Amino acid sequence: MNITSSQVEAIVRRILGENMNTSPQGAGIPKTAKVAMLTAQKKIEVKEFPIPALQDDDILVKVEGCGVCGTDVHEWKGDPFGLIPVTLGHEGTGEIIALGKNVKTDTAGKPIKVGDKIVTSVISCGECHVCRNHPANTNLCDKQGVFGLIPHSDSQPLTGWFATHLLIRGKGSTYFVVNDLDLQERMLLELACVCVHALKRANTTGLINFNSKVLVQGLGPVGLVMISVLRAAGVNHIVAIDGTPKRLEMAKKLGAKTVISFKEIASLEERVAIVKGVANGVGVDFAFQCTGAPMAAKDIYEYIRRGGGMCEMGFFVNNGEYTVNPHFAMCNKEISIVGSWDYSADDYPTTMAFLRQAREMKIPIKELITHSYPLDKLNEAMEMNVSQQGIKICYVAE
Repeated sequence: MNITSSQVEAIVRRILGENMNTSPQGAGIPKTAKVAMLTAQKKIEVKEFPIPALQDDDILVKVEGCGVCGTDVHEWKGDPFGLIPVTLGHEGTGEIIALGKNVKTDTAGKPIKVGDKIVTSVISCGECHVCRNHPANTNLCDKQGVFGLIPHSDSQPLTGWFATHLLIRGKGSTYFVVNDLDLQERMLLELACVCVHALKRANTTGLINFNSKVLVQGLGPVGLVMISVLRAAGVNHIVAIDGTPKRLEMAKKLGAKTVISFKEIASLEERVAIVKGVANGVGVDFAFQCTGAPMAAKDIYEYIRRGGGMCEMGFFVNNGEYTVNPHFAMCNKEISIVGSWDYSADDYPTTMAFLRQAREMKIPIKELITHSYPLDKLNEAMEMNVSQQGIKICYVAE
């Protein structure tokens, strides 16, 4: 077989190129990365750190964007998790620029390579009771971790998506290739996964079907995406409750048939009457409680029919308590109640399918993203989130 010098050169270039793409010492990797670190309450500072040497099981990602979650805002305002100093951001996505030699597939078994778009999911310990005995429920891992909620370490400073680069390292890390989703869809994926998991929990009650009347209380990003997930799942009559006109209007665009402003209709009795009026005269079959407000959580039982159900998914931080009479709220009605706590890694493929379905059904979920900010303006992004002038706020890399 005769091989020309040009063919030899092409083969060598291809081999070298492959090695550079997959080697921890690959070309094109910057020496430093910037992170937007929360250094004190309501104080995010941009800092620069050396990128650690990549190990055989590592993935280095160039960040393209990340949603600002309510959890990020809670941490920014009051550090309820005791993480400061910390680089926040867990709704992120980006492009792989280097892979350790042992990384061949993502968590779903899909081949992975430099240039792929990627998102991360939960980090489980693999040792607690849940991890050992209930591996499908890693959202309940006693030591669960999430990139973006890991205290800072100088030895590995790239642990949050509010950065120019993220280094995926550590036992139990989960991640997925998402090349077919655009940047906006990818920034909404983690948020959508919270809602897909909540629907899975709700479906254990057997109360949601094409004929169900379903209520969503609280139309922040979680509640609005919950409406989108329900519409994609075939729920045709959704009742939405909030006090912000912009959010109520968005709920209509996403598919809610009945919207109620608690500011315009301040009386609980009047709101309940409206709900019953569109829900067979008895109340909704199921309700999703998406606020973090105890008084709203107290009210939701009034909207639900006897034999109905409810999913509590609004209290991702401790926002206080409320009091109900369990005889009237639960026992007499025989309410089925489920809680929902973020998601497991196995919810991610389902969520990707939801985003494709939303695109197919022309559910305008991407319109939820109303504001984007660069890395050095994340304090302003937090302020915008708190003001509720927008809906979904994001960091987008420049």
